[in-house]
Amino acid sequence: MYYYFISFGLILLCAIIAGSASRKVHTTYQAQKEIGTRSHATGYDTAVKLLRANGIKDISVGRVKGELTDHYHPTKKVVNLSEGVYGSDSVAAVAVAAHEIGHVVQKQRGYLPYKLRSLLVPITNLGSRLALPLVLLGLILDLFVGLNQNSNIGYYTALIGVALYGLSTVFALVTLPVEWDASRRAKKMLLEEGILTEDELPFAEEMLSAAGKTYMASLLTSLVYFLRFALWVFLLFGNRRKR
Repeated sequence: MYYYFISFGLILLCAIIAGSASRKVHTTYQAQKEIGTRSHATGYDTAVKLLRANGIKDISVGRVKGELTDHYHPTKKVVNLSEGVYGSDSVAAVAVAAHEIGHVVQKQRGYLPYKLRSLLVPITNLGSRLALPLVLLGLILDLFVGLNQNSNIGYYTALIGVALYGLSTVFALVTLPVEWDASRRAKKMLLEEGILTEDELPFAEEMLSAAGKTYMASLLTSLVYFLRFALWVFLLFGNRRKR
């Protein structure tokens, strides 16, 4: 009984934290998109200039619908900027564009956490699909094999499912240094290329910092869900063993 109350409380807390982080990003973005840069560089100008400054010639810059839907697509070799970033010369726009170019630079220079995160993407996706089926398979094996032959094969099968479920938490953990480093690179490039001045940079830092907190909230949420799932499996098999 206590398990359900505690897990519900933690999930509710994570939802509040994640919602607060998301609101902070949007309110910061809304406030700073009204602040124009002295260089008058748009998000598109920023992305193109930073790509050239880093000697990157095989990445294009595109536009996508939505707000803060900006992303770097490495397989398609394109940096997609949202409509509010692409043509805007606001501090928020150039900060977001520079952050995405930061990811491009990470890939070009072989930044280890970025490479690790890229490797984890397909494994994590596979793990999320197989986790629950493996736990259910473990229960079936425990029912028809384990209890009759005093074998733990079902339990160990379920543990593999728990481990696969936990890959999403590992992915969220690896994402943190990737995002922080992209923001660090963004701030450095914005100053070095004259897109922002020293007194404009704090506004960009505020925008990037707010975005970084959403990844912290994602990690916390992922960790809570993993612990909840793992505890559920342990309790499930523990209760069966007591029968």
